Amino acid sequence: MIDAVEIYPLDIKRDERGWLAEILRAEKRCPGEDYAHLYVTVAHPGKTKGRHYHQRKVEWFCVVSGEATLSLRDTRTGKEEKIPMGEKNMITVRIPPYVAHAITNTGMTPLFLVVIVSEQFNPEDPDTLPFSFSSLM
Repeated sequence: MIDAVEIYPLDIKRDERGWLAEILRAEKRCPGEDYAHLYVTVAHPGKTKGRHYHQRKVEWFCVVSGEATLSLRDTRTGKEEKIPMGEKNMITVRIPPYVAHAITNTGMTPLFLVVIVSEQFNPEDPDTLPFSFSSLM
């Protein structure tokens, strides 16, 4: 596993009404880490989002509907990981600074990704550096 990338299996509570999962709890933060905002993004089948890394921000990814492959590459060491995410593997992944990330919808339905970020987006200082993955999925 890439250094400082963490995977948290989710405890899914299911009943006849549906399911509930705690995506992220405060004890999973590293000292000094905060949550600045949360957003949801949708990717259509076969589409990839991301393809960048951050020098300061930490992000937590959780696929709440659909299926995906999360591609990671440590920009300092070159180490790569591919993590299946989605309804068949309900997890939250912590992505630290300097780890490039791209998520590809590998299913046949829209992918719903919840993202929690440690720093609010600032268009004047976005801390979002493009990264070209040699292969995805």
